[in-house]
Amino acid sequence: MIAPLANSAEKPHKSASFVPRHVAIIMDGNGRWASARHLPRIAGHKKGADAVKATVRAAAEMGIEVLTLYAFSSENWRRPASEVADLMRLLRLCLRQEMHNIKERGICLKVIGDYTRFDPDLVALLKQAIEITANNTRLTLVFALNYGAQDELVHVTKRIAEKAKEGQLDPENIDVGTIESLLYTHDLPPLDLVIRTSGEKRLSNFLLWQAAYAELLFIDTLWPDFGSETLKAAVEEYARRERRYGGL
Repeated sequence: MIAPLANSAEKPHKSASFVPRHVAIIMDGNGRWASARHLPRIAGHKKGADAVKATVRAAAEMGIEVLTLYAFSSENWRRPASEVADLMRLLRLCLRQEMHNIKERGICLKVIGDYTRFDPDLVALLKQAIEITANNTRLTLVFALNYGAQDELVHVTKRIAEKAKEGQLDPENIDVGTIESLLYTHDLPPLDLVIRTSGEKRLSNFLLWQAAYAELLFIDTLWPDFGSETLKAAVEEYARRERRYGGL
């Protein structure tokens, strides 16, 4: 269920039909879901993959334009090698099984982060999925793979320094638009809503720049239990909020 939000009843109510264009989810709780059932962690990840499928379907049906999922962070390499290997195998399996389903359902797949660090066969699978779905427009599904927001901002900083060094950019002209044009998400709508599951209340190095004015929603549901009804409730909570962007 959606975690209680302070004074939410006092905020102006908007129509629940007001759907965010861009939703991002920190999918947390697979391991705890498995531990609570005395199952290996990979069982939680497999159940989490089912939650991804259900959530993607629901997002497309609701009219959400972009769904960004934090699938593997740059810090996840610190996990035991056996768990990382299990996650890579699961990603391979899901890509092989779902690639053509994604294409037929009108979903465009994108990846942010340096996924070229993965094994060559997995990189090839990801590139194939990106290529064959490139012209789809119903929903853009973005996987953050080997992604870290601090790494992204370092990447942007280096690009700006290179452009300035080559005389392509006057440092005096660097502004918000300059940075946003170099982010991995430069071709996506602004981020509207960030959801984190499992009761944790932090962004964990995810879309830090993009989340500057996004609505944040922390829910107790473990990711494997997330689905269409949970997403619907999150969107309804988003619709109740009043976004001022620093104004009155």
